[in-house]
Amino acid sequence: MIEKNTHFMSTLKVGPKGQIVIPKEIRDMFQIKPGDNLIIMADSRKGIALHRQNVLEKMAQAIFEGQGKEIYPEEDESDVQQFAETIRETVKNDISDSTV
Repeated sequence: MIEKNTHFMSTLKVGPKGQIVIPKEIRDMFQIKPGDNLIIMADSRKGIALHRQNVLEKMAQAIFEGQGKEIYPEEDESDVQQFAETIRETVKNDISDSTV
């Protein structure tokens, strides 16, 4: 059995409109298809991350169910709750934008 790649690193170039292209190897690794919804998150201390929308929705739900300290033990509870609320609002806004 051939093991799928579990790591990949590359440089990206930001285009004139601020766009980037996710390399094919990463799209294949995470089975990202055209039309998939991703959420981009930025933290001035930790950097930038892309996640599938459904993964973050599950994370927000777990935080709202009281599991915030298990997911982010090093963060203040109010910050974790605010993060979950931001996820929920982002998803809600994306859904309403796509139905317009």
